[in-house]
Amino acid sequence: MIITDKIKLLPEGPGVYRYLDEDGVVIYVGKAKNLKKRVAQYFQSPEKLTRKTAVMVSKIRDVEHTVVNSEEDALLLENNLIKEYQPKYNILLKDGKTYPWICVKKEPCPRVFLTRRFKKDGSLYFGPYSSVMHAHRLMELINALYPLRNCNLNLSAENIAKGKYKVCLNYHVKKCLAPCIGNISAADYQGQIDSIVEILKGNSSYLIREYDKRMKDAASKLEFELANEYKEKKGLLEKHYSKSAVVHSGIMDMDVFSLIFEGQDAFGNYMKVRNGCIIRSINLQIKMRIEEEQSTVLSSFIAEIYSRNDTEQDNVKEILVPFMPDQEFEGKNVHVPLKGDKLAVLELSRKNAAELRFDRLKQEEFVNPKEHTERILENLKRDLGMDELPRHIECFDNSNIQGTNPVSACVVFKDGAPSKKDYRHFNIKTVVGANDYASMKEVVNRRYTRVLAEGGELPQLIVIDGGRGQVRFAYEALLELGLLDKVKLIGIAERMEELIIPGDPYPMFLDKNSTSLKLIMQLRDEAHRFGITHHRDRRSKGQISSSLDTIPGVGPKSIEKLIAKFKSVARIKMATEADIASVVGPNLARKIKEALS
Repeated sequence: MIITDKIKLLPEGPGVYRYLDEDGVVIYVGKAKNLKKRVAQYFQSPEKLTRKTAVMVSKIRDVEHTVVNSEEDALLLENNLIKEYQPKYNILLKDGKTYPWICVKKEPCPRVFLTRRFKKDGSLYFGPYSSVMHAHRLMELINALYPLRNCNLNLSAENIAKGKYKVCLNYHVKKCLAPCIGNISAADYQGQIDSIVEILKGNSSYLIREYDKRMKDAASKLEFELANEYKEKKGLLEKHYSKSAVVHSGIMDMDVFSLIFEGQDAFGNYMKVRNGCIIRSINLQIKMRIEEEQSTVLSSFIAEIYSRNDTEQDNVKEILVPFMPDQEFEGKNVHVPLKGDKLAVLELSRKNAAELRFDRLKQEEFVNPKEHTERILENLKRDLGMDELPRHIECFDNSNIQGTNPVSACVVFKDGAPSKKDYRHFNIKTVVGANDYASMKEVVNRRYTRVLAEGGELPQLIVIDGGRGQVRFAYEALLELGLLDKVKLIGIAERMEELIIPGDPYPMFLDKNSTSLKLIMQLRDEAHRFGITHHRDRRSKGQISSSLDTIPGVGPKSIEKLIAKFKSVARIKMATEADIASVVGPNLARKIKEALS
C-alpha cells in the first residue's frame, strides 16, 4: 500500500506517527493532535517544505502510528520513542557532558550517594545537577545532618537478625548508626531518609520549623544535649539554603523554562524554584535535524526535563515560559509572565541559556572553526531570506568631513573573514560636495561595472553602511546594471542597528546577540575603519599640498617626494635644510625652509 493510501486510513485523534525508510529504519517520530491532518501536511504541498524536510520526505517509504488518549500522552510517547529509536531527523537533546545525580537507593536501609548513571531500578534520583559543586555541597549537608551507612551490605531483616555483620570504623567515628547490627530500627532509619528526600525536593522550610520545634521541646525537658543537636541541624539547613538564589518571598513553587535559538540549534535552561529559592538549574543543547517550530521544540524540552527529573513528584502547578508551547500539560498553568518578579525569574533563566549558547559557540569556534563559519553563514542566509549561502560579502561606506576629500571604501569578506587583498577605496569623481546618496550610487556603479567588465566574481550579499537614502541610491545603481536578481542588498543604520531592506517600509531587527547581526556589524565597522584611514591619509596629503603649493618652484612631483619622506608639514618644519635638500635639492630646500619658518 502506498503512503497516500495509508494516510487516508489514519485516525483523526491524537497520537504518534513514525516514518520508515526503505530498510524499515525509523527516521522520524512525531506527535499530532490530529494524526491524519498532520501526516498529510508532509505530502500535500512539497514545494512549501524546507530543504532538509524535503530530503527527509523523499526517503519515507512507510508510516506507522500509535493512537493515545490525549495530547500529553502523545508528547510523552514521542519522547520515549525518540530515545528508543534515535531517529536521524529528530531533534537531539544534549547535555554536552554527564551531570551527577543524587540517588536514594531502593534497598533495606537505603544508601544516599552521588552517581553519573541513571538506572531505572526503582531508586529515587534527584538531578541532574549542572553544578557539580552544588551536588557535593548537598551531600556534605546530608552527611552532616544524618549518619547514614555507605557500605553495600545486604541489610535485610533476616541477615541482621542472624548477626552476620560487625560494626565498622564509621560507627566508632559517629558517621554511621550501625543499622547492620540493629543499632537503629528500620523505621527510625527510614525517618532519616524521608527528611533527606524533603531536603532534595527543596522543602527546607518544613524541616527548619520541625527542628526548631524539637529543639524547644527538648530544652523544655532539660535535654540540653539533644536540644543542641537539633539546633546544629537547623543551623546547617539555614546556612545551606541561604546560599541558594532567593527569588522573592512571594514566589513559591514553579518551574521555569527558556529557549534561545541559533540556526539549527536551540539552547535551553530549566530552573526549579521551590519555596522562593532556585534550587536547581539544568542546561540543554537541542540539535534540530530538520526545521521545527519553536513551540514544538519547547514542548519537547519540557517533556525531556520531566522525563529525566524528579519534578513530577513535586506536582508543581505553575510553569513559566518565554512563549507558549504547542502542547498542553494537564494540571499545569503554563503562561508567559509580562511583568514583575516572575518576569525577572524568566529573564534569569534566559541569561543562563544565553551563557550556554555563548560557551558552546566559543568552543565550536576553537575546536571546529570551519563548522563554526558554516553555522554563521547559514544563520545569515536564513535571517535575510537568501537563496544562496553568502560566502562573498561586500560592504560600502562613505567618508567626508565638511564636504572635503569625499571618499568611499569597499571591504570584502569571504567565508566570513576579511579578504584584505580585495579591499578597494574610491575617490569620488562626479559628485560635488558632501552628497552621500549620489556618492554611494557612483561607487556602487563603478565597482560592479568594473567587476562585470573584467569577468570578476559578484558577491552574494552587498551591505550599505547607511539608512534608506544610501540604500535607495545603491539599489538604483544595481538596477541600472541589471544585477538586482543576482545579489542581495541590505543597509545597516547605526542608531538602532536596524537593517534596511529595499522595498520594505519597515526595518528588520535581528537579535542583538545573533551571529548574523554581529557579522554584519563587523563588516560595517571594518568598512568604516578602512574608509576613515584612507580619508585621513588623503586629507593629510591635501593639507601638505596646500602649504607647499604656495612656495615658488615647488611642483607636484616635489610635493609627492616630500610627502613620501616626511608624511606631514610639521615634520618638514622640524627637518634640517640638509635633510630636505636630500629629497628636492639645495635651492628648493632653502626656499622651503624660509617659507615654513
